[in-house]
Amino acid sequence: MSQQRSWFGGSKPNYKSAGRGRAGGNKIKYMSVSPAMLIKKATPIETRIYTPTNKFVDFPLDPQIQKNIAHKGYINPTPIQDQIIPTILENKDVIGLASTGTGKTAAFLLPLIDKIVKHPGQKVLIVTPTRELAVQIMEEGRAFSFGTRTFFTICIGGVDLGRQVRELRRNPQFVVGTPGRLKDLSERRELKLYEYRTIVLDEVDRMLDMGFVNEMRDLVAQLPKERHSLFFSATMSDKARIIAREFLHEPVTVEVAKQRASENVDQDIVKLNGRNKVEVLHEMLIRPEFEKVLLFGRTKHGMEKLTMELEKRGFAATSIHGNKSQSQRQRALQAFKNNQVQILLATDVASRGLDIDSVSHVINWELPESYDDYIHRIGRTGRADKAGVALTFID
Repeated sequence: MSQQRSWFGGSKPNYKSAGRGRAGGNKIKYMSVSPAMLIKKATPIETRIYTPTNKFVDFPLDPQIQKNIAHKGYINPTPIQDQIIPTILENKDVIGLASTGTGKTAAFLLPLIDKIVKHPGQKVLIVTPTRELAVQIMEEGRAFSFGTRTFFTICIGGVDLGRQVRELRRNPQFVVGTPGRLKDLSERRELKLYEYRTIVLDEVDRMLDMGFVNEMRDLVAQLPKERHSLFFSATMSDKARIIAREFLHEPVTVEVAKQRASENVDQDIVKLNGRNKVEVLHEMLIRPEFEKVLLFGRTKHGMEKLTMELEKRGFAATSIHGNKSQSQRQRALQAFKNNQVQILLATDVASRGLDIDSVSHVINWELPESYDDYIHRIGRTGRADKAGVALTFID
């Protein structure tokens, strides 16, 4: 069998023909791209070093917030943080165009927490497309606001509604939620949108992809006309531009390099040579460099079946997808974040917005529906200027 240099760091069999593994599932329609688009070396670090204008200590933030930033070990802001924090502190409407992994969550949380600390009585609404991203924003917000008597509440589906109603009645300064649940709480008159003079629409392109345009418009229509509005998206489609025009007043646009996260990622394909697809995956996962692996597939059933197969083979694996309850999804994410499992298998519910440290490899077990979704998947590795590897199975 011929040999070639590979992503294994040595040589590998030259797999050329298609094959399906036991957990591969039925044939499904893949995105239409050339395999050459999935092969790319990471950009050398020295060519993508950003020199910030500010350090975090330069921002006029409350001293307790500065302590919390220092506690996290942050010194230099990312490009989006460096450029957008001063603008938000000036209470200007903002369009932030940045892909995931660029630090945009802290870019809006830090100045907004500072606003609440310095101007008690104000409230902030943060709207985000997925439950996982909402949880992540809330966790990050609580860390940055520690010791400031600033309180966060999360309003998402899959969680007890009564508990969320009780928390809203405690009058938190920050509410983070998904469009459907926020609309439900508003219709029940438990979420009084007229009280929120600051709103963040996060991952707008993803919310549009998920069909939340009417929910977004309904929410915005109930907000005060005089408000501070922040709009974040990885891309700016025609629909997103329409929403921005309806939502914002004389916004300042800050754009960082598109899909920057993928620049840190070595991308390669895995071809099969009539071998069982799961066997090839097994050979990869037993190699020491595959320390923390995020594997993406197209179907909930396929990911659950593959998870059980890997567990039978002795791998520490878990999964998140739409058939799991919110508590099950959160437990799986925490186990992966805390290095209690080696492999997290997911459908595209996990491809946006999640901040998971030190993912060594992203594996595309099946191709996503679009190249943009592919970029968002592989953006889970190679974050914060760390190197990462993305591998895609091709039949």
